[in-house]
Amino acid sequence: MNSEEKTLALFETRVRQLMIRFNELKEENINLQTEIDGKNTVIKQTTKELEDAKKKYNSLMMAKMIEISNGDMENAKSKLSKLIRDVNKCIALLRDEK
Repeated sequence: MNSEEKTLALFETRVRQLMIRFNELKEENINLQTEIDGKNTVIKQTTKELEDAKKKYNSLMMAKMIEISNGDMENAKSKLSKLIRDVNKCIALLRDEK
C-alpha cells in the first residue's frame, strides 16, 4: 500500500467513525427531545394544578372572611343590644327618680 492508499483508507475510516458518531448523537438527540416533551407535559399539568389550588385557596379565604364578618356582626349585634338595655335601664332609673 502506498501512502495515498493509506491516507485514503485512513480518511475512509475517519468518515465511517464520524457517521457512526453522528448516528449516536442523532439517537441521543431524539431521546432528549422525548424527555423534554415529557417534562413540558408535567410542567403544564403542575402549572394547571397550581392555578386550581390558588383559585380554591382564594375561595376559601373569601369564605373565611365572610365567616369572620358574620361572627363579628353577631358580636356587634350582641354588644349593641347590651348597650340598648343599659340605656333603657338608665332611662328607667331616671324616670323613677322624678
